[in-house]
This record gives sequence, structure tokens and C-alpha cells, in this order.
Amino acid sequence: MAHLICELYFRLRAIGMSHGRNCELPVTQAMLADAIGISAVHVNRTLQELRASNLITLRGKHLTIHDLEGLQSVALFAPGYLHLEEASRATQTDAEQPPFFLGALAAGGES
Repeated sequence: MAHLICELYFRLRAIGMSHGRNCELPVTQAMLADAIGISAVHVNRTLQELRASNLITLRGKHLTIHDLEGLQSVALFAPGYLHLEEASRATQTDAEQPPFFLGALAAGGES
């Protein structure tokens, strides 16, 4: 579960759809359960554990990651396999970084 949350966050961030450590996650617990092959009850318990550990908050469709490095550690997640330019800078403060497409334009790339 933590790995999926990390991957979704990094992918959303790479396309400019996150705001700091916040993003919209328009999926239900049942959808998460189907995606990783566990029961919806287990998804709920796992989300409760992640909340209790102060790693994330998922309210409705809004995800807040309170401790990205901690979440990555729990998930054994290394973003390099995603091959996203933005992933390598994910541990920096989000406010210091331009959105992904602006960074590409500043580097001389095409959008």
C-alpha cells in the first residue's frame, strides 16, 4: 500500500498535479484493494496504520504526505525505476521547484 501511494504521488508530481506534499487521489479503498490484491478491510487497516505513524492523511480524495522519506522507507520505495526527471529531486522542498513542465522548458526541452 505504501509503495503504491509513493508511486502515485511521484507520478502525479512529475506531471504537475501535486501541491507540495498534497495531491488529489480520486480512488476508493475498494479500488486500492483491487489494484494491490488485498481486501478493502485490509486497505482500511493499512491506511489507519500509515495515519497513526503520521506518514499520510487520506481524507476523501485528498492525500497529504506528512513524511515522504518515512513513507519511502516503510515502502522500500526508490523512485529511480520510474525514470522521471522529477523523481530524483523529490526529497527537496516542493516549493523550491518549478512544475515539471517548466523545469523542462528552462532546461531547453520541449513541452
